[in-house]
Amino acid sequence: MAFHRIYVRVRWLFILLIVLMLAICKLPVMAEPQLTEDEQVNQILENSLSIVEIDKEIARIQAEKEKVAGDMSVTDKRIAQREQEIKEKREEAGKVLRAYYMGERELLLRAIISFHSIHDLFAMLDYVDIIFSRDRNTLDSYTKEYKSLKEEYVKLDGRKTELEEIENRLQTQRSRVAQLEQQIDGQLAGRSDADRLRLLMQELTNYWESAGLAEVEQYFDALSKAMNKLPSWIEDNKEYLEINGFNYTIHIPEDALNAFLREQDKRFNDFSFRFEDGKVIASGKHDNMEIAVSGHYTVEDKPKNGIVFHVDELLFNGFALPDTTRKALEDKFDLGFYPGDIIKFIQAKSVEMKDKELTVYLKMKL
Repeated sequence: MAFHRIYVRVRWLFILLIVLMLAICKLPVMAEPQLTEDEQVNQILENSLSIVEIDKEIARIQAEKEKVAGDMSVTDKRIAQREQEIKEKREEAGKVLRAYYMGERELLLRAIISFHSIHDLFAMLDYVDIIFSRDRNTLDSYTKEYKSLKEEYVKLDGRKTELEEIENRLQTQRSRVAQLEQQIDGQLAGRSDADRLRLLMQELTNYWESAGLAEVEQYFDALSKAMNKLPSWIEDNKEYLEINGFNYTIHIPEDALNAFLREQDKRFNDFSFRFEDGKVIASGKHDNMEIAVSGHYTVEDKPKNGIVFHVDELLFNGFALPDTTRKALEDKFDLGFYPGDIIKFIQAKSVEMKDKELTVYLKMKL
């Protein structure tokens, strides 16, 4: 009887499991939320703008690739020349070494000790010195050429590795463009307003390239120049600098930073900065151009200690620019802050952004 009861329970559990699996299979799959018409159009335009910007990065990488390839060609020619020169030096060095090995130079030493007069001795010493100096020069020249050749090979290997990395970056960006183009083609397929959207894409591109990019770069340039003056401003406003033994802390409220920036450049009258949890957010509007930038600071020691700004998002009239554009702006404009420009013997330790304040923690160099 006990075995029968166990069998019945297992059977019912098995049936219940099958019923649950069937029920799960019949549950409707959660569909991804559908974009509104405006969202679809914005996505198409944003993708088209990304293609334009990534194409610029492809052109830049292609130019870099051609330069490296040209440098490699020059290095190849130098190596061929070095190999010919070292071949000649090796033959000369071989003759010298064979002379020492075969004892030919011992004849000179014997001649020295068999002199008949002081005059003969000095003459022989001068002769021996000339020969030995020439031998040293020959061997030194061979060693120098050999080291030089090895250095050229190291350079060439480094260039080959660099070229491979460039090629990988080039393929990655080309793949991104191909995917975006395919996505746009799919989004435009079957739309009655496809021609109108293509026209809008072209107009957005023209507006960005003719005016938008220049406007963004002017803001970044103005901000870069202002950040260079920030250490002097802090020196003049020591209420933002706290000293506690060997520890220093800089507190910059966002309203104080905005006031400082507007003193430096009138462009910032239409621009404002905010410090939120781990983020710096700047936005403004000028001449029908709306620009929004968000990013974060990190403490870095190269090329010198400071807090370096990284652009996480860049919006132009609501359209997000790709990472290639953000990186190009970071490389072109230094928005960093270097505490060592305030006091030479301190360096940044950490940085945080919260409660409408930028806080930089410093320490004394040991």
